[in-house]
Amino acid sequence: MFSYGKQYQVIVVGAGHAGCEAALASARMGCSTLLLNLNLNAVAEMSCNPAIGGLAKGHLVREIDALGGEMAKAIDATGIQFRQLNTRKGPAVRASRAQADRHAYSRYMKRVVETTPNLDLKQGAVCGLLTDKGQVIGVETREGLVYRGQAVVLTTGTFMCGLIHVGLNNYPGGRAGEPPSEGLSDCLRRLGLEVGRLKTGTPARLDRRTIDFSGLEAQPGDDPPKPFSFLHERIDRPQVCCHITYTNARTHELIRSGLDRSPLYSGVIEGVGPRYCPSIEDKVVRFPDKERHQIFLEPEGLDCGEIYPNGLSTSLPPDVQLKFLRTIPGLEQVEIMRPGYAIEYDYVDPVQLRPTLEVRDLAGLFHAGQINGTSGYEEAAAQGLVAGINAACRVLDRPPLVLRRDQAYAGVLIDDLVNLGAPEPYRMFTSRAEYRLLLREDNADRRLTSLGRDLGLVDDERWRRYQEKIDQVERGRIILEQERVQPSDRDLTEKLGLGELKQGHSLDELLRRPEVSIGQLCEVSPELAGMRPEALEQLEIAIKYEGYIARQQEDVERFRRLERTIIPRDFSFDGIDGLSLEVREKLERHRPETLGQASRIPGVTPAAIAVLAVMLRRGRPDHD
Repeated sequence: MFSYGKQYQVIVVGAGHAGCEAALASARMGCSTLLLNLNLNAVAEMSCNPAIGGLAKGHLVREIDALGGEMAKAIDATGIQFRQLNTRKGPAVRASRAQADRHAYSRYMKRVVETTPNLDLKQGAVCGLLTDKGQVIGVETREGLVYRGQAVVLTTGTFMCGLIHVGLNNYPGGRAGEPPSEGLSDCLRRLGLEVGRLKTGTPARLDRRTIDFSGLEAQPGDDPPKPFSFLHERIDRPQVCCHITYTNARTHELIRSGLDRSPLYSGVIEGVGPRYCPSIEDKVVRFPDKERHQIFLEPEGLDCGEIYPNGLSTSLPPDVQLKFLRTIPGLEQVEIMRPGYAIEYDYVDPVQLRPTLEVRDLAGLFHAGQINGTSGYEEAAAQGLVAGINAACRVLDRPPLVLRRDQAYAGVLIDDLVNLGAPEPYRMFTSRAEYRLLLREDNADRRLTSLGRDLGLVDDERWRRYQEKIDQVERGRIILEQERVQPSDRDLTEKLGLGELKQGHSLDELLRRPEVSIGQLCEVSPELAGMRPEALEQLEIAIKYEGYIARQQEDVERFRRLERTIIPRDFSFDGIDGLSLEVREKLERHRPETLGQASRIPGVTPAAIAVLAVMLRRGRPDHD
């Protein structure tokens, strides 16, 4: 082994979505940072669907942006179709999604990485970790190089011992066309970590020229498209249309006929797959009475001939894939450019991590992304940002960042992982967040931008825009409370559709009515009309949902009391009367840091939490 010589403070392994955010955060906080990737031409690759956001995932992207991360800016710069989802539902579950130009997205992120001060991007396959006295001190590569650092962030994606399955054929690979990472899994096992096996998959890529779009349902984007980043006011890029088609009885018949050659149903695949994003084989088997399944045909870029058939993930043999694809309307003459496949890979059980994403029993080692059992670019990027921040905080001897469940979807994500583990690939949903009315896309900046500023990740321009928005919201609240509509203002009442008023009302009171919108009030108040749309949106939600928000805040206060009760690291659960052997074993394995975390471990009952609370109050040992 040859020591490279240069000493780094933080080393990030893997330049996917988690790795890029981790490395950028560390470097922007002032740490000398090394980002190692298997292939310098595969930075922030979109291995599956080239899209960012979606239900709950859009919330994560806005949070990454509010903290000073890069993903939202990247998709705003490279998106080719933007849509707001759930617009007819409440603000808690409204979400943003954008189709990306896959190659442009990767080029954008690589350019940002290569031009960021304090950050070196190098090619290398990490096969082992260097440790000393329970502390990670560097990495070694397959090429024979040693890089030394004070903290290491592993963001290995699907590459650790990756095995690709196409029908009954399989071969080593981290994704199609790229080799896997070998050796690192064994190293982690030797260090005492529990390593498991998961599976995911992707559909075939289709030749755009061989698809007949003429009879298909068009799915245009929003006009105008709404940006993800709080820094941007508009999207100036060309936008494309997606299309919708459906499977049918003949499709399902052909899929069932090929199940004997499916690695999923022949026992070849051992890893657990994603329950919430099943393959088309799974859908046909699990829902035999469903006559059809919806398919979205999504372009992979403005200058790319590949179409992504969203909803058709499969690992069936290529001949079966081609046969069933050609039974789908619009695809009768379709040609496959790349067959779909499943991939198995190693991951590390995340219950072995602290809420900072640092490994409990190996100081300075952090994990983020699919190595923690998650699926999705957004979940990976959020973890990467938090891991990179905390790696830098550790090196700089600063307090770590721990996001609470009532503070961010990223906090829910990490809390779920470290307390519940990932027995199957984890995907974020709005239903996972108990306080989702407080964790909306529109207020991610209010929740997190001040944290990003304290960490050094929010620059002066972002901070100025944030403060300007907050000032507008506060001024708008005053305007709504002070300006009034009187019964004699017939023109105004007619414009607002109020009918005859018996007494005067403030604009604030009127806005509480379901039939009155902030947009209507802008027509009667020039001061409101001059405000930024995002400030008006915050005002409307805060007033219309004030009662619900207040009740949720009360729930949060009860939750925080549990979270403030610290369980010291040397606390022993053995011998506590009232705790069953099963509960004691779970607590010892998970080692929760607070009473709140203990309460979310499956099998730890409310009665057990009450017993623990008493013991902690008695000072066995002291509590916060």
